[in-house]
Amino acid sequence: MRNRRIKSRMLHSFLHDPSAILGCVILVVFILAALLAPWITPQNPYDLETLTLEHFLTPPLWMEEGQTPYLLGTDDQGRGIFSTIIFGCRTSLVVGFSVVLIAGTFGVIIGLLAGYYGGWIDAITMRLADTLFSFSTTLLAFLFLGIAGGGSKLIVILAICIAGWVRYARTMRGSVLEVKENAYIMAAKSTGAGDMRLLLRHLLPNAIPPIFVVLAIDLAVVIMLEATLSFLGVGVPLTEPSLGMMISIGKNYIYAGMWWMIVFPGAALILLVIGINLFADWLREELNPKIQRKA
Repeated sequence: MRNRRIKSRMLHSFLHDPSAILGCVILVVFILAALLAPWITPQNPYDLETLTLEHFLTPPLWMEEGQTPYLLGTDDQGRGIFSTIIFGCRTSLVVGFSVVLIAGTFGVIIGLLAGYYGGWIDAITMRLADTLFSFSTTLLAFLFLGIAGGGSKLIVILAICIAGWVRYARTMRGSVLEVKENAYIMAAKSTGAGDMRLLLRHLLPNAIPPIFVVLAIDLAVVIMLEATLSFLGVGVPLTEPSLGMMISIGKNYIYAGMWWMIVFPGAALILLVIGINLFADWLREELNPKIQRKA
């Protein structure tokens, strides 16, 4: 019954929060576009058989010399900007969701065990987390990509996960330390409940809500980080679409008047991150009892 009331309250709050709805709509549109990319784009920008330099640096359709079906123009390889953005969003979302899933799962497990058992487990894991947290995630990703030599989305995902789990572990540990002092945890211990039952049945469900906020916020951070790495040339390979790589290529033509090569990919990246952040802000307010929402 209590869970039903919470869900009903959150649904009511969401439906009465225009910014949350806008953020959710933006995110859903990007996800659907990424999933349906092969069917909604006029070309596969990375299918070499369909590309031709005949249409390179074509301006957007509404400008003079614009051509169909290149709605937003083309780049220096004859790839449609619109098609490349859609496929690039697919890469951004795959990397983003993969990182938050992998790093989040690992971090939650570490934080759960460290907060519950304490002692040497807590000391070792938290000192490791503090050490990694003291370095820039971008710098650590650079280091891993340099050692691995890059080459695929999987390598980029693993590179970001190296330090990405720390936020989840620290958040989960703090939540567990707060929850495990509650009376119902003490009552479960007194009835002889084992560690596994306490961890999975009592601690995890009650300590995990703050993790959802970290997940939502971290998704935008990871997408920006992937774009940054690709912009600097150490992210996904040239054979993979990436918004960061599009911006990197477009900056070479900005002073030549080919503004569409950098403006549209940059706008798509900004819009995606804004959508995620709008939804994350609402989620943070809903799941943080210390924040009083205005009626």
